[in-house]
Amino acid sequence: MLDERDKKILTLLQDDASLQIGALAERVHLSVSACSRRIQRLEETGYIARRIVVLDREKMGVPTTVFALVKTTHHADDWIDLFRKVIADIPEIVEAHRLTGNYDYILKVVLPRVEHYDTIYKQIVRKVELFDVSASISMEILKSGAGVPVDYAR
Repeated sequence: MLDERDKKILTLLQDDASLQIGALAERVHLSVSACSRRIQRLEETGYIARRIVVLDREKMGVPTTVFALVKTTHHADDWIDLFRKVIADIPEIVEAHRLTGNYDYILKVVLPRVEHYDTIYKQIVRKVELFDVSASISMEILKSGAGVPVDYAR
């Protein structure tokens, strides 16, 4: 069970995982050793899945976002396994979700320019059969982040 200090630690680390343990401990009103033990427990129990560095997409040369909506007529496990492998091997595809509704999957693709999308599209369709792919270009990021709300934690 998480208490309010655990939730505060998780919130602060989501915002900046490089926060020094001393500064973190001070902000949650704990000693450094007590804060360190809590973080270790949060890692061991799986509340902290991993720590990552978020890169600046402009500086990395991939400022463009395209969302590809995919329809397929194939739903067997072997097709899904192949599709997962194909998209896993394409670093420009940074997220993929299976959907309900009119489309089966949505892919978030980051690119240097929108014209590069055709290269990614061809990499996919050469290896796996799709029924339909519809792409939408993001015009502006209104909200972005990997953080999740901590109030629902069990």
